[in-house]
Amino acid sequence: MPIDSTPFLVPPGKAVALSRWPTRVKPFYADKADYQKTLARHVGRMAERQNLLYAHDRYALLLIFQAMDAAGKDGIIKHVMSGVNPQGCQVTSFKHPSAQELDHDFLWRTTQWLPERGRIGIFNRSYYEEVLIVKVHPEVLAGENLPDKTRENSHLWPHRYESINDLERHLHRNGTRILKFFLHLSKEEQRQRFLARLDDPQKNWKFSKADIEERGRWDDYQRAYEDCLSATSTAAAPWYVVPADDKENARLIVSQVIVETLDALDMHYPPSTLSAEDIQAVRRQLAG
Repeated sequence: MPIDSTPFLVPPGKAVALSRWPTRVKPFYADKADYQKTLARHVGRMAERQNLLYAHDRYALLLIFQAMDAAGKDGIIKHVMSGVNPQGCQVTSFKHPSAQELDHDFLWRTTQWLPERGRIGIFNRSYYEEVLIVKVHPEVLAGENLPDKTRENSHLWPHRYESINDLERHLHRNGTRILKFFLHLSKEEQRQRFLARLDDPQKNWKFSKADIEERGRWDDYQRAYEDCLSATSTAAAPWYVVPADDKENARLIVSQVIVETLDALDMHYPPSTLSAEDIQAVRRQLAG
């Protein structure tokens, strides 16, 4: 049975209170084997549609993942996109902006990595960091070399939401379909995953003191995400709040949404450049 993704969709204009959105729901799989079977079915269908997306060459798909630390972004990208042809898919991770990037508008560095038609682009974090981490850390905004009137404007954040919505509508009109996933992790589950990283020497590298510092701003981030999700979930670029305490369940939900989106695109393989007679002639040559 297909997973109903509707409960995880943020309707346009809805005010989001994350405390009302679950971080865990009833599993969409009976056991580990059932999970693997369902994910394999999703991945297989995704691979088929990705091949058609590439051949049709009229649409692009942009997947955006945002979350608190340890929510499972890397794992979802690894498992869900495992069957997609690497030539038709590109993953971009965005860290702290460079000096050059800070000398441009806040959307500049990400637009350079938008997927071309026929391909799937994945943003592991994105331009949404500019209304999340920058909002929680005002000192980051101070380093963005903005005019004083812009930086001190009380409408700074609404203006940034507006710029993001304008960009995403523009991309949609020109063939890029955008799906945005917020992996909704509970604070307790994050604590458990942090401890697991500390207990496993092979995962120690994933942990830094900054992770604990950011965890101390949990409530600030929750408010920033609520404002962001409320202002930027649109028909052209919807947000999905994915319960992330169960990693397997989260992967199934995300893969279901991607398959649904690809299936909804009106795509077809381009016609052959050979006539029926040409095909028969070539066949005879190869058979000889």
